[in-house]
Amino acid sequence: MKPLTRPPRLAPGARVAVVAPSGPVPEERLHAGLDVLRGWDLDPVVAPHVLDRHAAFDYLAGTDADRAADLQTAWCDPSVDAVLCARGGYGVQRMADLLDWEAMRAAGPKVLVGFSDITALHEAFATRLGLVTLHGPMAAGIDFLKNVRAQEHLKATLFAPETVRVIASGGTPLAPGRARGVTLGGCLCLLAAEVGSPHARASARGGLLCLEDVGEETYRLDRYLTQLLRAGLLDGVRGILLGSWHACEPYERLRPMLADRLGGLGVPVVEDFGFGHCEGALTIPFGVSAELDADAGTLTLDAPALR
Repeated sequence: MKPLTRPPRLAPGARVAVVAPSGPVPEERLHAGLDVLRGWDLDPVVAPHVLDRHAAFDYLAGTDADRAADLQTAWCDPSVDAVLCARGGYGVQRMADLLDWEAMRAAGPKVLVGFSDITALHEAFATRLGLVTLHGPMAAGIDFLKNVRAQEHLKATLFAPETVRVIASGGTPLAPGRARGVTLGGCLCLLAAEVGSPHARASARGGLLCLEDVGEETYRLDRYLTQLLRAGLLDGVRGILLGSWHACEPYERLRPMLADRLGGLGVPVVEDFGFGHCEGALTIPFGVSAELDADAGTLTLDAPALR
């Protein structure tokens, strides 16, 4: 696995588009997020359908076509330097095939930020555009709005990425050791659901795989990991970073399953790395070469996430 193209970092005054490719966005949280972005001296613009709600399926932020159009228009707008997702939920997989990937590739590299359901976009941007993306908090996310640590780590990654070359989580080793590879991953259930789709990677070979999830029972997480193992996605993976498991079963029940499913890979595995659906979530760049030290709980990037 080779490192991907790094987009340019942001500068004060940069124009950033806020889109909703998945679930519906609470208006008050959107406005609060825009205030945070303006406080960073960014110029946020809201895509036309961000506050939409699908007439038949209220778990979607508007129609598939409108959500896809918002994302593509924002990405292809030469005045926009970054595209920030407002929230996750569900819906990216429904609209990913409606995007004109050739037009988006021609628009050149820029920053994409999001997590959770946005995992499907991280995969697509890697395979279709060859771009580094940021697995980080979203503009209307409650954890982002109420947590200074999450805000400051994302801000540093966007404006001064050289200051966050070492991401220190305080995590502990589930399997000790060090490993080098290219970062990738996201929400476990989305990675399992993406297996075999047109935009997903066939393998994490040579990668440092980041995994997290929310609101899942242990047997379901077992099923997702087993699916990845059976599909060969984990063949040749170099190391694994485990993030948050918010609203899942107590970790003392979850941990033995993770050890059972991942321990046989013979690679370093670090737990509690502090990304995903958790308070103070760290921003993890996907598509960069890095070294994982599971014993120290650190991820050291070979180069800043953004150039």
